[in-house]
Amino acid sequence: MVFGLILAIVLDTIVHVVWKLAVDGIPEDASIAATVEGTLRSPFFYGAMLAFGAQFYNWMRVLGSTDLSFAQPITAVSYVTVLAISGLFLHEDITPNKLVGAGLILLGVAFISRTPHSTSAAGTEEKSP
Repeated sequence: MVFGLILAIVLDTIVHVVWKLAVDGIPEDASIAATVEGTLRSPFFYGAMLAFGAQFYNWMRVLGSTDLSFAQPITAVSYVTVLAISGLFLHEDITPNKLVGAGLILLGVAFISRTPHSTSAAGTEEKSP
């Protein structure tokens, strides 16, 4: 379950960053048709779709083994990883407000991760601390 949650965060980060790369060269004032055409011509679009498919499969496996009320908030860490990658590799502006927000997300995830949740392995149910 821990591996699945980490993989969910990694895949979600990849999907968002690669989506951005897929549309990065399309002008803001492009028509809908030009936007769709430009996106479909980008190899990043197909990478995003592949990562999205892997993300979907992984998420179904995670949900089959733990509580949604535990797993979903943990994946909020992807907001922080997307912010970091956007700043480091896409040269986006990381403001103090964004850093405070990221810190609050991490604090929330820390609280959620310490709550009891149900996990199942090989068909058994147990409460994890």
